Amino acid sequence: MRQGTDGRAVIRFRAAGVSLLLAHLLLVGWLTLRPLDVPWMTAANLSPFAGIKADLSLGPAAAFRQIGGGLLLLAPLGVLLPMAGGRLYVSPWLSLARTVAAGSLISLAIELGQTGVPGQVVDVDSLFLNTAGVALAHVLVVPACRARLRRRGGPEPRVVSRRAHEAAQGSTPTISRVGMAP
Repeated sequence: MRQGTDGRAVIRFRAAGVSLLLAHLLLVGWLTLRPLDVPWMTAANLSPFAGIKADLSLGPAAAFRQIGGGLLLLAPLGVLLPMAGGRLYVSPWLSLARTVAAGSLISLAIELGQTGVPGQVVDVDSLFLNTAGVALAHVLVVPACRARLRRRGGPEPRVVSRRAHEAAQGSTPTISRVGMAP
C-alpha cells in the first residue's frame, strides 16, 4: 500500500532510494571484491574482536582509520534500505531490526565472497563493524527524517479494522456444499 497523498512523490522517493542503494552496493562490491596483487597475505581472522584489539594496539590514528573504515563501509545502507522501502508509518524498532538484519546479511555475503578473491582476507570483525555502522546510521538519521516527512506529508493513514472493511464491502458470498456422487 502506498502511503501519503501524492503517489508520484512516493514512487520518485523509492526510485531514488533504489538507485542510490544499487550504486552504493556496486561501489562496495568493487572496493571489497576486487583482486589485490600483494606479495603476502595474513591469515583469516575468525576470532571475534581480535582484529579490533590489534587495531587499537597500533595507536589512536591507525585504530580510528581502521575501525572508522569498517563502520563507514556499509553505513549508508542504514539510510538507503528504509528509503528504498518508502514507508513513513512503521514501527521504529521493526524498521531498525529489518535494516540491521539486511545489513548484516549483505556484510556476511561480502565476507563469504572474499574467500574466493585473491588478496582479500576474511575478517569476522568487519562483519561486526559493518553491522554496527548500519545500525548507527539508521538510528541517527532515519527517525528524524521520517518525522520530518510525516509532518510535511499530512495526516497519518487511517487504519481500518477487518470488521469495518467487511461491513463496508458486504459479506463474502459462500457456496453451499455439494455432496459427492457415489
